[in-house]
This record gives sequence, structure tokens and C-alpha cells, in this order.
Amino acid sequence: MSVPTRRAATTPAPSAPRLVLAPTRDRTVLDGGWWPRSWDPAAELPGLVLALSERHGRIRHLMLNLRTWDSRFRRLTVGPDVVRIGWFDTLDPALLVATTGRDIQVDLLVVPPATPRAAAEWAMATAADPTNLRRAPDILASAPVGPQAASATGSDAYAVWDNEGGSTAPIGRRPVNDLFTTPPRTGVPS
Repeated sequence: MSVPTRRAATTPAPSAPRLVLAPTRDRTVLDGGWWPRSWDPAAELPGLVLALSERHGRIRHLMLNLRTWDSRFRRLTVGPDVVRIGWFDTLDPALLVATTGRDIQVDLLVVPPATPRAAAEWAMATAADPTNLRRAPDILASAPVGPQAASATGSDAYAVWDNEGGSTAPIGRRPVNDLFTTPPRTGVPS
């Protein structure tokens, strides 16, 4: 009679993150952009931590928006390191802040997972551009959608306001807050 053997539970290797980092640390606003595949931090953060560690050394702390992610935990083990996770209601959903072992702060634009590929790639490239002066939510608000995505110029139409009448931006761009909300379910009374 054979005795079944127990194997240790294995977790799949983290997927390579969709991440664009600035070529150097000479930044004005952001260090780059990250486009997670989901809002599941257990699935998304290990790959990000490994990629950031390769570039900046050990990552010891991550700060994320409290309401954007599907679940929350305080610590994440990635390889031999334990990364502390802080969840903040006041941190913009479009921003992730990582702190290295040498106390260097790395600020990343977080592109919502459902963002169309062309708009997400444009937003990450804009965030990683050393000449970029826009903050994370402003980049997402100006990200091109639909047919405009292929011919993005990078101009921020929302920065132009008609006197007390609102933005003169063309219809087709959604405000940043819309990128972080889920559409209402159909057939369910509100």
C-alpha cells in the first residue's frame, strides 16, 4: 500500500507587469506607469515588486488607494523580502507609491485594468516621460479613447476651460473619476 505524499502548495510565478519606467531618476512628477491586469493585489503586486526591485533595489513599502483594490492585506512576501502594504483613502486611485530600502520614493501612475490598450500605453509612456509635468489623474483624464487613441498628441484638452462654462474638450474623453467606477448593473434597481 502506498502512502500519499503531501506537497507544499505552490503559487504560480508572478506575471511580468505591464510597466514603463522613466529612463533615469531625474523626474519632475512621476517615475513611470503601471497597467495591472486586474484589481486583485495578490495577483498583481508580486510581479510589480520584482520589477521595481530589479531597477531600484529592495522595495520595503507600497502605498495604495483603499477603495480601488478588491482585497487588502498588510504584508506581502516576495522572494526573501516582506513588503509592507499601506492602504489610504486619501491617496489618489491613479497613484501607487513605493519606497525602497534606501528610502527612495517611486511614484507610479496606475492605469485601470479595463483601459483600452492604446490609451493605457499612451498613459504609461506619458508618465515615464522625464519632461512630463502632469500628475497621475490628469494623465488618465487626458488619455485618448476610441479612434483618438491611435493619433494621440498628448495635449490636455481638459486644461482649457471656457469662462464658467466648463471644459472645451471634445466629447469622447471621460473624466478620471469615471475610469475608477464600475458601470451600473442592468436590470437591478438602484
